[in-house]
Amino acid sequence: AKDYELRQYETAKWVSTVIRGETQKEAMRQGFWKLFHYIQGKNDKEMKIGMTVPVTCLVKSGCTDFKISFFVPLEHQDSPPQPTDSDVFIEERKAAALFVRSFGGFASPEKYAEEADALARTLRNRGQPFHEDFYYTAGYDSPFKLFNRHNEVWYFKK
Repeated sequence: AKDYELRQYETAKWVSTVIRGETQKEAMRQGFWKLFHYIQGKNDKEMKIGMTVPVTCLVKSGCTDFKISFFVPLEHQDSPPQPTDSDVFIEERKAAALFVRSFGGFASPEKYAEEADALARTLRNRGQPFHEDFYYTAGYDSPFKLFNRHNEVWYFKK
């Protein structure tokens, strides 16, 4: 469709942390740094790992817990270094079909919520069943990239 796409993602490992009781913006900041320390060597192998994209944030309706995640690079998918920070963990996300809406610019939590609402409306109007109680935000660019930025919101297909 012109305003969203349906993607099939394979099972994959992500390194994640959950930040509780903060605003989404603050949770993203805190979560990013916890995960950044992991890829900089705060893991059981003291190994530096390349930064990957996207950086995702799980947003649940009416909840102030946010799960921030980095994709584990392909060369480490089979055996990722284990985090040494007890707040950081490796998770395996099962294969899934996702409805994705892309947009540009600098994405604030408010902009992500607007885009998620627009995607949800479109999916409902087209009779597409999806899990409405949560969505993921996905950011692909460094904060230093000023132009041609790429952001997404994801809903899981039922």
